[in-house]
Amino acid sequence: MDFLTIAKTRQSCRSYDPEREVEEDKLSAVLEAARLSPSACNGQPYKITVCRGKQAKKAARAVSGMGMNKFADQAPVLLVISEEPYVRSAAVGAKLKKNDYRSMDIGILSAYITAEAASLGLGSCILGWLDDEKLRSVCGLSAPVRLVITLGYPGEKDQPREKKRKALSELAVFLDE
Repeated sequence: MDFLTIAKTRQSCRSYDPEREVEEDKLSAVLEAARLSPSACNGQPYKITVCRGKQAKKAARAVSGMGMNKFADQAPVLLVISEEPYVRSAAVGAKLKKNDYRSMDIGILSAYITAEAASLGLGSCILGWLDDEKLRSVCGLSAPVRLVITLGYPGEKDQPREKKRKALSELAVFLDE
């Protein structure tokens, strides 16, 4: 599957097939894509905690507060993305340029994870609604949790939806001399 096909068909999965586990080779491929994602100064200032089984259920409870993300407990895998310290060169650059490279790097990481998952027939959803304290406890983390990505096979209720996006003219400005 080429990248534009992935971009056109990938969507946030909000219904997972509870009978299908994610095979080890597919999970390994998703994690390898994550490992290869670009980051400032190649520092990779994040950690991916893979939650499966009972740990996935515990992590799902930490992203489901106030009625949000009710589907998360159906996902067989939850990837908890926590922030790690910058490498020295990225830390200097972030301070000098007043730019949060870690957030950018975690965004890129998430795009690589979800694109590879889609290429393998897996559904995913990036969750920002989370209880950092609970997730740190569940995962044994000391660093802040920034995102959680659910991963699994789409369920029957997760049918392709029309993409609602801005027109290119609203997003891109062309400057020519």
